[in-house]
Amino acid sequence: MKIPVEDADEVRADTPAEPEPVEETPAEGTDTAADASEMSEEEMIEAAIRAGEEAAENDFKLKYEQAQNELAEVRRQLAEAEEVREGADARVREATERAARLQADWENFRRRTAAERLAERERATEKLVTALLPVLDDIERAIDHARTQEMADDMKQFVDGVDAVHTKMVDVLAHEGVETIDPAGEAFNPLEHQAVGRVEDPSVFDETVRDVYQKGYRMADRILRAAMVTVTYGGAKRPAPEPADAEEPAREQPSDTATEAPQE
Repeated sequence: MKIPVEDADEVRADTPAEPEPVEETPAEGTDTAADASEMSEEEMIEAAIRAGEEAAENDFKLKYEQAQNELAEVRRQLAEAEEVREGADARVREATERAARLQADWENFRRRTAAERLAERERATEKLVTALLPVLDDIERAIDHARTQEMADDMKQFVDGVDAVHTKMVDVLAHEGVETIDPAGEAFNPLEHQAVGRVEDPSVFDETVRDVYQKGYRMADRILRAAMVTVTYGGAKRPAPEPADAEEPAREQPSDTATEAPQE
């Protein structure tokens, strides 16, 4: 049902207006303000703590990043230093090997030079000794011939003096390593003896040196001159030499053979 406008206005005028809401005020205003201030301080403290933690965390992250960068730089420098050290070690090894090769070459050169000098000295000595051998032969033949002649006392003393000079010359040659080859009564050795004749003699072993016409000479392991000899034939075969470690009785030789080396 519709109400006329005038009636509606009357109804609104008769109806009491609703009271406006009134804010309730706390009974004790002072306590409420204190609570509000306390909450604000706690929030401020928490905010300050959070800010400090964030700042510390950021500072730690910054320092950590700096430490990581420094560590990376140190590792890079260490790698470069390791490369430099390896290169230096390689150069040291190369220099050591080169020095060792040079030292070995020097030692070889020194030994070779010493050997060449010794060989030259020996060759020079060999030439001198070879040139003196005919003189020794002439002196020996002169002494042997003089011994077969009747001589006065003064001539015998002269011959003895020449014999002493000959002995001294032989001693000088022996000091230089020269040995006399006088193989009378020994087995014929084609490496040291030169056979100029054969003599039949069944009383001695076959191929035994009978006479020495000219002495031979050796120097170290070189034969300067072979001895000129005569060799026997017609006798028994010479037995093979016994081993060096055989017993003493087994190494006995017949009394008519001379197996010892001639003494100077």
